[in-house]
Amino acid sequence: MAALKLLSSGLRLCASARGAGRAWSKGCVCYFSTSTCRHTKFYTDPVEAVKDIPDGATILVGGFGLCGIPENLIGALLKTGVKGLTAVSNNAGVDNFGLGLLLQSKQIKRMVSSYVGENAEFERQYLSGELEVELTPQGTLAERIRAGGAGVPAFYTSTGYGTLVQEGGSPIKYNKDGSVAIASKPREVREFNGQHFILEEAITGDFALVKAWKADKAGNVIFRKSARNFNLPMCKAAETTVVEVEEIVDIGSFAPEDIHIPQIYVHRLIKGEKYEKRIERLSIRKEGDGKSKSGKPGDDVRERIIKRAALEFEDGMYANLGIGIPLLASNFISPNMTVHLQSENGVLGLGPYPLQHEADADLINAGKETVTVLPGASFFSSDESFAMIRGGHVNLTMLGAMQVSKYGDLANWMIPGNAHKIMEKCTLPLTGKQCVNRIITEKAVFDVDKKKGLTLIELWEGLTVEDIQKSTGCDFAVSPKLMPMKQIAN
Repeated sequence: MAALKLLSSGLRLCASARGAGRAWSKGCVCYFSTSTCRHTKFYTDPVEAVKDIPDGATILVGGFGLCGIPENLIGALLKTGVKGLTAVSNNAGVDNFGLGLLLQSKQIKRMVSSYVGENAEFERQYLSGELEVELTPQGTLAERIRAGGAGVPAFYTSTGYGTLVQEGGSPIKYNKDGSVAIASKPREVREFNGQHFILEEAITGDFALVKAWKADKAGNVIFRKSARNFNLPMCKAAETTVVEVEEIVDIGSFAPEDIHIPQIYVHRLIKGEKYEKRIERLSIRKEGDGKSKSGKPGDDVRERIIKRAALEFEDGMYANLGIGIPLLASNFISPNMTVHLQSENGVLGLGPYPLQHEADADLINAGKETVTVLPGASFFSSDESFAMIRGGHVNLTMLGAMQVSKYGDLANWMIPGNAHKIMEKCTLPLTGKQCVNRIITEKAVFDVDKKKGLTLIELWEGLTVEDIQKSTGCDFAVSPKLMPMKQIAN
């Protein structure tokens, strides 16, 4: 029995070791690592810490928007002049800061990102054929990085099924004449328990450039607030991880259970000289904000949607809110109700916008706006955040949309002119298939049945069913309990 236990243990450990992709040497009973023992190496010059990154390397760069980006290490890459980089990052900063600086200097060949953002140079280079861009759903990007760090070569996810992500053909690079030079490949599809999933491959890098808050002299690091985001999983997914911190403290300053990334993942470490910590969207409130405004309720079309959307919140609910109207709807949550707002950049327990003196560059929401948190709030990494959503732990996801089909398909692309936004079938590439349960517009509210289609359940005062038919690009049923469109009280 003891021999069987030893054999079982040996097989388990050997499988784990081989999965990590390390070099192993065979003995008669055990396997021993032949890789060199590595301790965290400390640097004083950021250029020295990255000067061996070669042309054509794949780098993982932490941050969400401008929150938690490795400012000093990005600046060091500018000085080394390394070219042809593949940069894996949630987005590419802005035109004159963050990864946007490396785009301006033409040092990046390909971006693997989930969001182009407000970076005009990023957009220009992509559309002109100067830059390759592999757009990846944000949660999938986080999980691909996490899988890479865990030695998992690929995984199945429902995200992207029925869209260009699954079908392939999404432009990665354009020719100068606007034709597609490189297109994404289709994904393998499998069905589990009646639901379709696509195969996504893990992401690993040659180097990870990470921003943390503090490190001890052993190389253990901790992050601050929402600056954890993509930094944490990236630490584990690269051959060499370079971390810059604001402060280095003595060993023992952190309780072992408080360490976010242990030293085994940190190969190089530097204390940053200075941090601008630029805030992309400084959103503040004034004392007294939130009081009701005068005027006839519903006069403002945008406010009309917001006040109806706010009625979707229920006491005790966990809700993920997209940017724009969904976030604004949270301003109308009753003080007698507890709703836990979750943000995919790694916050659970979002509060209102801060007062001027409360604004914190390390505390933003998914819209990259400064926010506050409520008592009992918690912070986590981006991969953990999306696991909450995929795992069904979030009760409500509220998004703004550009186009929705009668069966709940979603297309979140810009629509020119006054084209219908509710269609028989989306005419734009899908960003989500049959993922919508309710549609709220300035004129009406529809429930969505993924087989039967739309049912009109609420109608704005002064409008008729015929009015809605004229402004809707598909047919719909009318509920026998059709009622006036509701509005939350101020």
